[in-house]
Amino acid sequence: MEQGLLWEVSIAEFIFVTMILGGGTAWMTGRAVAATWRTPIQLAWYMVLLSFAVRFIHFALFGGTLLSPYYFLVDFVVILIFAFLGMRFTRAAQIAQQYRFAFDRSGPFGWRPKGD
Repeated sequence: MEQGLLWEVSIAEFIFVTMILGGGTAWMTGRAVAATWRTPIQLAWYMVLLSFAVRFIHFALFGGTLLSPYYFLVDFVVILIFAFLGMRFTRAAQIAQQYRFAFDRSGPFGWRPKGD
């Protein structure tokens, strides 16, 4: 077992479970939260629940520890980043489309007032 600062079992397992499976789910959850105009606090709560699921996958499939506060926090922070990026990506599109008289899209994650 090659334990690291971010991964408990292996880097490949961390990338697959936390970043691909958990991050993809977090991205889609962030988009869903933005599409329903919910708050970032609700998104953070959903990511706490998703972090428990990610920890369980680490435990059940790869022999990681189930109740490790450190690695739970690592998983939570990583998927929270994916979730907020997904939320911001969708929110930028919403603002630029719904309020096109006042805002233009400025890159994939932002918007700016018209005329700037």
